[in-house]
Amino acid sequence: MERLSEEAKENKMAGRLLDWYDRERRILPWREDPSPYHVWLSEIMLQQTRVEAVKRYYTRFLDRLPDLRSLAEAEEDTCLKLWEGLGYYSRVRNLHRAALCVMEDYGGRLPERASELKKLPGIGDYTAAAIASIAFGEKICALDGNLMRVFARMTAEKRSIKDPAVISAASTYYMERIPEGRPGDFNQALMDLGATVCLPSAMPKCGLCPWQDQCLARRDHEETLYPNIPAKKPRTVTEMTVFVIRKGRDLVIRKRPPGGLLGGLYELPNAPGQMTSEEAVGYWKERGLLPLRIRDLGKARHIFTHREWHMTGYEILTDDVQEIPGGDLLTVSLLQIDKDYSVPSAFSAYMARARGETGPET
Repeated sequence: MERLSEEAKENKMAGRLLDWYDRERRILPWREDPSPYHVWLSEIMLQQTRVEAVKRYYTRFLDRLPDLRSLAEAEEDTCLKLWEGLGYYSRVRNLHRAALCVMEDYGGRLPERASELKKLPGIGDYTAAAIASIAFGEKICALDGNLMRVFARMTAEKRSIKDPAVISAASTYYMERIPEGRPGDFNQALMDLGATVCLPSAMPKCGLCPWQDQCLARRDHEETLYPNIPAKKPRTVTEMTVFVIRKGRDLVIRKRPPGGLLGGLYELPNAPGQMTSEEAVGYWKERGLLPLRIRDLGKARHIFTHREWHMTGYEILTDDVQEIPGGDLLTVSLLQIDKDYSVPSAFSAYMARARGETGPET
C-alpha cells in the first residue's frame, strides 16, 4: 500500500506539471510543428544558446534547408553561412555530417531511439533524449541545466550537480515521474519550469510553481542556496591584433584552418599579440604588403565559453594584396561577404567599422 501511495503521489506531480504546461508553455516555432527534423535542428541550436537568440536563426535555416535531405545535399560553407552569428560552429558542422550519416545509414529517417541517436555526430545524452522523447515519444529523461536545478531544489541536494552520482539520482527521480503518454511534454514542461519559474540566479518565482508544495528548498526558505555549482575555471586570455585591410572598396579575408576554434570559417587577418601601429606596418612589410595608410581602430573583446580574445585593430589601405606570398588571402566585396562568406561574431566589432557602422568598444 505504501508503494501504491508513492506511485499515486508521483502521478499527481506529473499531472500538476502537465496541467501547468498546458496553460503556461512557451510558444516556440519548433513546438508548433515538432517533426523529427525540426526538433533535432532546434535542440542543436539551443545548445548553450538562449531561446530568443535561436528563433530567427531557426526560421532562416529552415527557409533555406527545409528538410533533412536538403541539409545533407548542402555544401558545408552554406550551412556555416546560415549559422553565422549563432556561435559554437562545431554544432552545425556536426549537424551536416549527421545528416549525411542519416541519409546513408538510416534511409533518410532519423533513428527513433536515444541509444541510436547518440551514434550520430554532435548528439550526446541530453540531445538524444530530447529528440527521442519529443519527436518519437520514448520514455526517457532529458537532463539539462534546468532539470538539474529543479531537482536540486526539490530534493535539497547539497552535492555538486556535476557529480555523476547526483546526475544519476536526478535521472531516477524524473524517470519515476514521467507519464507513459507524454514524455516529450513532461521534459519540455520541466525545461519551461526552469526557464521561467525556477530561475537560476534571481529569486525563483516559487508562488507560480506547480510543485511548490513538494519542494524541500521552498519548505526551508533556502531556494537560493541551490543548486551547488562548482566554480568555473578562469578563461584563457589571448591577445591579438586584427587587420581591416582594404584594397579599393574590397576587403581582405582568409579562411581559418578546418580544425579547432572557429574552424573552416572566414576571418579578418590577424596576428598574435597587441601591436603598435609601427609594429603592424612592419609586420605586413615583412609579408610583402606595402600599407599606403594605417589607422587605429581601437580595442575590442570577445568572450567564448572558456577563453577571451583581447584585440587591437587597425585599418590598412593597400593596392597590392595579390602580391602577398602564400595565397591564403581573399579580396572580396562586403556584398560578397554578406552573401557567401561566414565571418564569426568574434570579429563583429571590426566588421562594423569596415561597413562604416559603430566601431569597437575601447
